[in-house]
Amino acid sequence: MLFKSQSSTQKNARHFQKRGRMFFLENITSYFGKIEALKAISLTVDKGEILFITGSSGAGKTTLLRILAGEIVPIKGRIQCPQGDCRIARVFQDLRLIGKQTCETNLLLSYDPDIYRNRDEFVYDMMEFSRIMGIKDRLHLEIKNSNGGLKQKVAIIRALLSKPDVILLDEPTSSLDFENANKLFDILNLYNIKKGLTVIWASHNRDLVRNFSGRIVHLDQGRLVHSGRACFI
Repeated sequence: MLFKSQSSTQKNARHFQKRGRMFFLENITSYFGKIEALKAISLTVDKGEILFITGSSGAGKTTLLRILAGEIVPIKGRIQCPQGDCRIARVFQDLRLIGKQTCETNLLLSYDPDIYRNRDEFVYDMMEFSRIMGIKDRLHLEIKNSNGGLKQKVAIIRALLSKPDVILLDEPTSSLDFENANKLFDILNLYNIKKGLTVIWASHNRDLVRNFSGRIVHLDQGRLVHSGRACFI
């Protein structure tokens, strides 16, 4: 089942959010080739927080996400990441889908018996997410014959099916229209409220981010120039 009863999930979310910080970065500096992609970045992300990373192309958004994902080790600075059984899901621009397989098969391959009690429970959640995201009638299509929006939705659903504690998203709505972008945020926001999901979403689309609630971290040429509410942009 996607969610428990309202009273129990609210208690769980409150407990989750009281457990402190999820990430702590201090004076992080990182290079992309010879380019200094991040310059002395200091940032704390709390558990159960919704955080948007904004900035123009080349500002350092993807590099910051990859550091949080553990894919890049910074040249300088200190970082503390979640320990233990914390599950981190990623939806980066390289969607890593299997082109010769259908959308449904790509999702079914993500089944993890350590997360779900049985396969039926997994399939139920898969079909519910597919219904909510409006792709239930397109699961039979092969990824190689699917448009960018459908591929993006499959990657997002696959990430959510891992029941993550943290989800990192790099331009997750680049191939989605405004309605579907709002639908995605509604799903993430619901997971945030009910299960304490920490959401870290990188976007260059200021008009889109204005419509959502959450903290903004704005990067400019590798420097963190603002951390606050969305009214900044």
